[in-house]
Amino acid sequence: QVQLVESGGGLVQAGGSLRLSCTASGFTFKYYYMSWFRRAPGKGLEWVSGISTGSSSTTYVDSVKGRFTISRDNAKNTLYLQMDSLKPEDTAVYYCAKYRTRYYTDSSYDAKDYDSWGQGTQVTVSS
Repeated sequence: QVQLVESGGGLVQAGGSLRLSCTASGFTFKYYYMSWFRRAPGKGLEWVSGISTGSSSTTYVDSVKGRFTISRDNAKNTLYLQMDSLKPEDTAVYYCAKYRTRYYTDSSYDAKDYDSWGQGTQVTVSS
């Protein structure tokens, strides 16, 4: 079955960096659009970034543009999120998610379009 396992979260001071990883199994990772979402304390789920199957297209929510970088290694079935210049408002549980159909070539910000999720990894940024 499909499994997504996030890692790399932790506690960091404002201005610091973290690199999140999401290891995928149970499906052909290279065929699927992937995204990162986050849920901050007391808030709803927010789409953060997405990446196309071949990494040619990446998109970001405005609040992280220029600070976060999404990437993937299809040979390793792994999705990454490099987070630099972290701010306290980035504190959240971060989730990776698999788009529901293969070969999707656009981008999607809607959580309803994703059919598999990891368990999440906590990122806490102190001021």
